[in-house]
Amino acid sequence: RYCHVNVPDELLRDLLPGPVTLVLQRSEELNKDLNPFTSLVGVRIPNHPFMRDLARACSGPLALTSANISSHGSTLTVLEFQDLWPQLSLVIDGGPIGDTQSPECRLGSTVVDLSVSGKFSIIRPGCALTPTVDILKKKYGLVPESS
Repeated sequence: RYCHVNVPDELLRDLLPGPVTLVLQRSEELNKDLNPFTSLVGVRIPNHPFMRDLARACSGPLALTSANISSHGSTLTVLEFQDLWPQLSLVIDGGPIGDTQSPECRLGSTVVDLSVSGKFSIIRPGCALTPTVDILKKKYGLVPESS
C-alpha cells in the first residue's frame, strides 16, 4: 500500500518481521511530507509484540525514528533515553527491545535498498547484516548494486 514491492513475497517473509529495514520505491498513497526529497521509503516490521500490537491498532503507517541521538548506539529501554524525554510529547514503555548486554543489539536494524530489481545495496550494516546478505544472495540470487 505505501511502497512498490518488486521482490517475492517469500523474501519479505524471510526478512520480516525482524531487525531489517527494507528500502523500496514509495507509492503515491504515502504522505508526500514524509521524506519529501526522496522517492524511497524504509519499511520495517519489528519482531516485538508491543510494536506489532501498536501498528495493528493504527489505521495508517507509523513514521518513527530511533530513540537516540544520531550516530549513537541504539537504546533498548526507555530509561536509556531519558535525557530526550523533555523534548517528546509521549513516552510509552513497551519493555526492552533487545538484550541490553548484547553489543549487536545496539547496532540498529540492517537497512537494505531493494528498490532496483534484482539488486540490493546495504545502506547500514546493522545487527542482521550476515543473515540478510546470505538470504538475498544465496536464496534469491540478488547481486550487490555495485556489481
